[in-house]
Amino acid sequence: MFLAQTMLRPALAGRSKLARNTPQPYYRIVFNMRLQVFLSHNDVCSRRRAMEMIQQGLVTVNGQRMTEPSWKVSLACDQVAVRGKLVAIKQYEYVILNKPSGYVTTMAQHHGEKSVVELLPEKFRHLKPAGRLDQDTEGLLLFTNDGDVAHKLTHPKFDVDKVYYVEISGQMTEASKRRLEKGVVIEGEKTSPAKIKDVRFAGGKTKFFMTIHEGKKRQIRLMCRSVGHEVVHLKRISQGPLALGELKTGHWRFLDEKEQLSLRDKL
Repeated sequence: MFLAQTMLRPALAGRSKLARNTPQPYYRIVFNMRLQVFLSHNDVCSRRRAMEMIQQGLVTVNGQRMTEPSWKVSLACDQVAVRGKLVAIKQYEYVILNKPSGYVTTMAQHHGEKSVVELLPEKFRHLKPAGRLDQDTEGLLLFTNDGDVAHKLTHPKFDVDKVYYVEISGQMTEASKRRLEKGVVIEGEKTSPAKIKDVRFAGGKTKFFMTIHEGKKRQIRLMCRSVGHEVVHLKRISQGPLALGELKTGHWRFLDEKEQLSLRDKL
């Protein structure tokens, strides 16, 4: 995998004050991709249909008929056509937002609620969030037009870790900690095991980091309530290979080259 000089995209002009201190370059990462996946990623058809068309001899790579679905296509130089029509390579975009409390994770305003989309420049408001954070939860939220990455980041079957900083009222006992780590029943279903570390008690609150890979609605709040504690502050600090780092609350930034590659390598 590499960055092709001809496919570097320049820094976007006219960025909001929210991004003043964020990295300027915006890159289109170039890598090799299986032919079947290439067709699906570029919205030609589903992966199943792509396999059928390839095996039927309807797809060419650089003018040569290709019948092997796993053939590696280079996005830097290969040209793929279906029934003689060239497939345009889709430009993927990835933006991280450090969501503040008080915003809903929807693409439109409802009944006076503030939407996270308001925190992005107009030119990025077509991007969809990968998963959701409830209105009172802060932290990492990825916006992208890459449906495959969004699916892998959010679907439970991929076991992608999500790490949260949690503050709860009162002092959590060791017994309660073990219950949360083993899984508790919320809304009739038992949660998968969680990881809890760096537990400390101060000022009437217990603070810790919790790692889960599910995405049930208000999951951490309900889990903590099940052992007798209310969440008073909740922030997602990482999701899979992505981390907030020093990004300030309410600010956004592009994924850098290393982060974009990690989405392909680690998901």
